[in-house]
Amino acid sequence: MTIWADADSMPQEARQMLIRFSLRRGRNVFFVANRDVPLFTKNPLVGMVVTGAAENAADDYIAEHAAPGDVAVTRDIPLAARLVKKGLAVLSDRGVAFTGENIGERLSARNFAVSLVNMGVVFERPRNYGKKELERFANTLEKILAASA
Repeated sequence: MTIWADADSMPQEARQMLIRFSLRRGRNVFFVANRDVPLFTKNPLVGMVVTGAAENAADDYIAEHAAPGDVAVTRDIPLAARLVKKGLAVLSDRGVAFTGENIGERLSARNFAVSLVNMGVVFERPRNYGKKELERFANTLEKILAASA
């Protein structure tokens, strides 16, 4: 089992947490982004993949290289839908688990929100990433990794 992280917008605290989990469990983790992101480790289990700058290049890389049974971390709902369909366990860096049961509804809500934004509706941005979000991420990640063992 490999852990894939859509690192383009992943907070540093979540990256560090993910690295600790992967090292503790002896699992490879690959951070994928269209730019280099700091990982603060030289461990061979932790990798950084820098893709091209094309739109969705990091998402496409993860979708092409991830295998059923792997785990992925992403905020990107369309990517999460692709990965759930492929048989991966998927969660956001805020601890939301994406499953076959909820991904369709989440994708529809996301698409509706995008259409509203395109019509000029302004949404309130989520609050900063804090201790509560990091704790929820750690708890959900622990459950997913335990179930995948």
